[in-house]
Amino acid sequence: MPTEQHFQRGLVLGRRIVFWGLAGAIVACAVAVGAFFWFRGFSPDRAEFPIRGIDVSHHQGTIDWRRVAADDVAFAIIKATEGGNHVDTRFATNLREAREAGLAVGAYHFFTFCRSGADQAKNFIAVVPRGEPLLPPVVDIEFGGNCPQRPSPEQLNAELAAFLGPVETAFGKQAIFYLTDEAADTYSARIITRQRWLRSLAMKPSENDWVYWQYHNMGRVDGITGDVDLNVLKGGRDTLAKLSAPVP
Repeated sequence: MPTEQHFQRGLVLGRRIVFWGLAGAIVACAVAVGAFFWFRGFSPDRAEFPIRGIDVSHHQGTIDWRRVAADDVAFAIIKATEGGNHVDTRFATNLREAREAGLAVGAYHFFTFCRSGADQAKNFIAVVPRGEPLLPPVVDIEFGGNCPQRPSPEQLNAELAAFLGPVETAFGKQAIFYLTDEAADTYSARIITRQRWLRSLAMKPSENDWVYWQYHNMGRVDGITGDVDLNVLKGGRDTLAKLSAPVP
């Protein structure tokens, strides 16, 4: 039969369990908070990657591009189109104002799985101006926000070819592919070869064959309210100038 002494020992043990449980929870919270602030402040070595850029769409709202340019941002890749008929509502304004602020600018297209590549090419070409300094067109291939159907690599390759042919002819530059991890695992080794824009949050890419590295998806830049994607270019000012040079 339990005695008073047994009861007291159980009470002490219970208090110890509660204490160490709370202590563990506090340590875990502290680690999580520390990791969050470390991630928030992460930036690649600027001596190795001196050229920083952002990618934006209408989700960033109205942008003060002169303040952006003054906050160590040298280039901007701006969403232009999606699918066969969608046009980003902020594209024309963002492109014009970013260029006026002195940034190198480029346009990207969100490639959907439920419209033909030819239709999507027509949309992009109709919206993005030619004959001006412009970074190579970017094709954004990802599952999030895309049509639920998942084409086979062979099907996607055929539609990408139908998109790239007219787009690369119109702009005189090879496109760059942006793939999220899931899309890259599914398609990367089995689709048309193009230079890559890699997404590797807070970690230097393990691959070495890339043009842009997106290192943050919760960055902060003066002139933009809220989070924005942050990127670096592989190379310096000369590389950026070559990429954005107008086609003769």
